[in-house]
Amino acid sequence: MDFLNNILRFPLEELPFVLIVLVIAFTVHEFSHAYFAYKFGDPTAKLLGRVTLNPAVHFDFLGVLLLVIAGFGWARPVPVNRDNFKNPRLMGVVVSAAGPLSNFVLGIIGAFIYALLIATGVLDGITNERLLFAITTFLRYFCFMNFFLFLFNLIPLPPLDGYRIVEDIVPPRVRIKLQQFEQWSIFIFLLILFIPVLQMYTISPLYMWANSINYQFVFSFLKLFGVSI
Repeated sequence: MDFLNNILRFPLEELPFVLIVLVIAFTVHEFSHAYFAYKFGDPTAKLLGRVTLNPAVHFDFLGVLLLVIAGFGWARPVPVNRDNFKNPRLMGVVVSAAGPLSNFVLGIIGAFIYALLIATGVLDGITNERLLFAITTFLRYFCFMNFFLFLFNLIPLPPLDGYRIVEDIVPPRVRIKLQQFEQWSIFIFLLILFIPVLQMYTISPLYMWANSINYQFVFSFLKLFGVSI
C-alpha cells in the first residue's frame, strides 16, 4: 500500500472517486467535441460512434493512467475534419473550445451542488462517516478536476485543445509554420510535464488556479444562499 501511495498522484483511498470523476469529465469533454462537430456538418465523429455519452468509446487507458500517476492525462481524441465546416476556422474554434468549456460548466455545477448541500445542512445531518467522506470527496474532486481539465486543455501545445484554437485563430501563413513545428512541440510538451523543475511553472500553477476557481464559485454560491463564512 505504501508503494502505491508513493507512485500515485492521489491518496489510494480517494482513487475510486478520482476515477469516477475522470470518467464523467472525459466523457462529457469528448462528447462535446463530437456533438458540435456533427452539428456543424462534419459526420466523422458520428460515423465512428463518438457522439455519445458512453464512456467506453472515449476511454484511453494510458491517458487515465498518466493522470492518476503524474497528475495529467487525456481521453481518446475525437477526429474532426474541418473541411466539412461551412466556416472552418470559426467553427473549428467552437469545436475545440467545446471540450474545455464543458469541463468548466461541470465544475460550476459541482460547486453549486456542494454549496447547496452545505447551505441546506444536508452534510451536517449525515452521521455516517463513510457516506459523508464519499460525498464530500467526490464533490471535491468533481469540482477540482473539471476546473483543472478546463485550464490544462487550454495550454497552446499539441495535442491539446488550446493549440487547435490557436491554429484556427492565427493567419494561414502562421498556421503553416505552427504545423511544421508541431512534430517537435509534442516532445517539448512532454519535457515540460515530466521535468520537476519545469512542472513547477506549468502543472503546479494549474492545480493552484483550479483550486482557486473552485473556492471562488463555492464561496459565491454560499453567499447567494445566505451562508456567511
